Amino acid sequence: MGPVIYHSGGSIMPRLNIFAIFWKPAALQNGNPAKFPNGYTQILKNFVEDYVGHGIHNNNTQYYQTIEGVTTYVSGLLLSAGGIGSKTASYTDTEPYPAAGCTDVANPGNCITDAQIETELQRVMALKGWTGGLDKVYVIFTPVGEDSCFDAAGQECSSNFYCSYHSYIPGSPNIIYANLPYQEPSFCELPGYTSPNNNPAADTVADDLGHEVSESVTDPLIDAWYDDEGNEIGDLCETSYGTASYDGGLANQSWNGHFYELQEEFDNQTGTCVLIGP
Repeated sequence: MGPVIYHSGGSIMPRLNIFAIFWKPAALQNGNPAKFPNGYTQILKNFVEDYVGHGIHNNNTQYYQTIEGVTTYVSGLLLSAGGIGSKTASYTDTEPYPAAGCTDVANPGNCITDAQIETELQRVMALKGWTGGLDKVYVIFTPVGEDSCFDAAGQECSSNFYCSYHSYIPGSPNIIYANLPYQEPSFCELPGYTSPNNNPAADTVADDLGHEVSESVTDPLIDAWYDDEGNEIGDLCETSYGTASYDGGLANQSWNGHFYELQEEFDNQTGTCVLIGP
């Protein structure tokens, strides 16, 4: 397994601010109500607020960038002074979905492409006065029944190809984001996956969120840390959960009084998957 290799000149995210966007208009494209399960958004808001400075984020601190002779590491500190620290924000976006840009047999008529997600993200950023840069990641959540695809034909979609992904919109500055569609736990988790919050759908997406944020931090522009096959630190550990030591054996992370069951991330120093950093 591994190692992941630093590719010369690649960028990491030295500091991290997480912005959560819950894209939930009144209805899906087919007219059915757009909805998240009870408790879903709060669990994910908690995660966004808890991630920096805890558990798996500490593992990111071994990863660095060297640009123009200057080496900078990921900061695992949660500081409040001097503009160095981390902040979070969340926004419920009620903008109607555009006409379906893709065809997905799992949810006919309810499908948005990656390009449509990027367009809506930029609209929300302009509305809120949010900016891009290598200190921010935007995570977009969509409700039950709204699928997304890379392609219009529906060959690579959230129902048949991926559970989540991170990417970026090139620009000055670049915009780092992750797509976190609603997923059935049976599709995106191993058999026997535990749900510490008694909310399998939210806990499944929190698990995916840990994967994507950790990879966004260590490889935001897909040019820094990955192995010879293109695997990033989350990809190498996506079936490894370690020991569930919290919440009666249901969770492997306890952050600010909140419990999560998350996949491990790759520790390049030890060549193993870990729940907490070096």
